[in-house]
Amino acid sequence: EYLFKKGKEAQESVLYEKKRKIREALEEQKKIPTEIKKGEKETLMHEIEMEDEITKIPSSHIDDEYALSKYQDPKVLITSSRDPSQRLLQFVKEMRLIVPGSKRMNRGNVVISELVKLCHEHSFSDLIILHAHRGEPDGMILSHFPYGPTVYFGITNVILRHDVPNKVDPMSEAFPHILLNNFTTPLGKRLADTLKFLFPAPKTDSKRVLTFSNQNDYIVFRHHNYEKEGEDKVKLLEVGPRFDLKPFQIKLGTLDQVEAPVEWVLRPYMKTAKKRKAFQLQYYLQSK
Repeated sequence: EYLFKKGKEAQESVLYEKKRKIREALEEQKKIPTEIKKGEKETLMHEIEMEDEITKIPSSHIDDEYALSKYQDPKVLITSSRDPSQRLLQFVKEMRLIVPGSKRMNRGNVVISELVKLCHEHSFSDLIILHAHRGEPDGMILSHFPYGPTVYFGITNVILRHDVPNKVDPMSEAFPHILLNNFTTPLGKRLADTLKFLFPAPKTDSKRVLTFSNQNDYIVFRHHNYEKEGEDKVKLLEVGPRFDLKPFQIKLGTLDQVEAPVEWVLRPYMKTAKKRKAFQLQYYLQSK
């Protein structure tokens, strides 16, 4: 299916280039290039007349992954690795409250293929699996359905809600505003989309804010409520939890597709690893 879409995408890009040449010739009142055949020219000119600002741009397999996200709310399943610690279970419960409308599932002995089948049968848009090492949450897998992508994260600096000083109780389950900071490269914007489309569109009067801030390819997560104090002042109240995400792999398929192509992978042991930033532009770092 992936190869079929890539082939179709290549054909559309060839047609798009021919249409671009026809548009330029019509705008400049020049002859249409001779490499475009007469019968094909008439068909392409008819398609140009029928296109608008959106449809004239060729679609890609990446666009198709989130094509329905604008029209329906996400439906997210959250679970843990097998035999989870108490701290991991508490983290799963808090993640369930962070993502509105999500469902929490006790993993038990369910294997990956059964999890994926369950997501397809019940029309889940995303699957989140949280992992732990020696009881401490240390990993997260985010897989989007039905076509992918699947993103692998490391998790560090986890502070659960009961450890956050002066936290707000109880946690609101209103649809939150999402702040995505410093995802400036094409890969960074792609990663931001995988996080953004976990959440439904909020109402304008929502007082809940989730922040994903990219700092040197570490994504810092914070959860706040805000209150207005006067016309130009806002008071932030932290809700929790806190944690940092470190992406280390993006695959184009779903979690069960072992043969799916790897779109990006972290290579920390190369000589230029300290200089390269995958999700933010270098000039932004220098200006800081």
